[in-house]
Amino acid sequence: MKDVDYIIVGCGLASIAFCEQLRAKKKSFVVFDDSSQQSSLVAAGLYNPVILKRFSEVWKANEQLSLASEVYAKIEKDLNIKIDYKLKILRLFNSIEEQNNWFNASDKPNLEPYLATQLLKNTNAFVNAPYGFGEVMHAGRLDTNTLISEYKSFLNTIDSFKEETFRYDGLQIFDKTLQYNTISSKQIVFTEGFGVKKNPFFNDVPLNGTKGEVLTIKAPDLNIDYAIKSSVFILPIGDDLYNVGATYNWTDKTNEPTEEGKQELISKLKTFINCDFEIVNHVAGIRPTVKDRRPLVGQHEKYSNLYLLNGLGTRGVMIAPYVAEKLFNFIEKGEALDQEIDVNRFKS
Repeated sequence: MKDVDYIIVGCGLASIAFCEQLRAKKKSFVVFDDSSQQSSLVAAGLYNPVILKRFSEVWKANEQLSLASEVYAKIEKDLNIKIDYKLKILRLFNSIEEQNNWFNASDKPNLEPYLATQLLKNTNAFVNAPYGFGEVMHAGRLDTNTLISEYKSFLNTIDSFKEETFRYDGLQIFDKTLQYNTISSKQIVFTEGFGVKKNPFFNDVPLNGTKGEVLTIKAPDLNIDYAIKSSVFILPIGDDLYNVGATYNWTDKTNEPTEEGKQELISKLKTFINCDFEIVNHVAGIRPTVKDRRPLVGQHEKYSNLYLLNGLGTRGVMIAPYVAEKLFNFIEKGEALDQEIDVNRFKS
């Protein structure tokens, strides 16, 4: 029999962030994951504090960025890996009107730290940007593939990882403890992304997954060391390789890449770059999105030792450490959850 403080189901960005809370507070845990959910793995990893479609601030941007930076730096140090790459993001303007909207946004106190007021001219012959760019500051890219694979390996070394499907019908729930196979635990946290739809304890949460597809291209002539956001983004990852994404499909709930998704990305990419490129990879995954664009965090209505950490949507890199800390403090310190992230906010 193995006794732990926590069982965690899933091993994506939310799970890893919560594990870091547990490690920092010397709590014991075991993680179950069968690699069935791919939203974290197919995420391009881009993080920035501004919604670039309409030039508005990301919810809790300051708090999220500060905490995320600390958490990922600690993981880099503890695991001896490099995952956090500071990166310039350039928002491509399509008109004078967009330039003016950028300047208006940069005058707002909450956006001023993030939007450079000096517009940048395009000097790359292989990029079409006659109206230039605006630069987003305090942005970057997290190598989510390396993070997840290395973190699983790390969990294995401390005997805290089970590479297997969690069977819900095998969970025995008592007042003070939980029993699963040969593991006894005080609490269980489900961090399954869109997989929560198969979870009998939380399958009624209002989570509507959106499928996203991402291409990796090789473009030796492009030669940029910054990300460009236009109708899609293009993101340098080294060795003349770039991630291009992403699509949004609200009906297809499979992890299979599609020809339709590929052609959409290629078509949009060609509106602002004009060099030859080769597609070297194409992946897809279901983002766990919520109608009010806020996470789903909190406690089961009936079982007090069952918890949910989900609904990170398209900004999981930034938001995961923030909501993981909120959930930990809710469980261990009795701190109330913000109403806007509480999973029970939709209950009538």
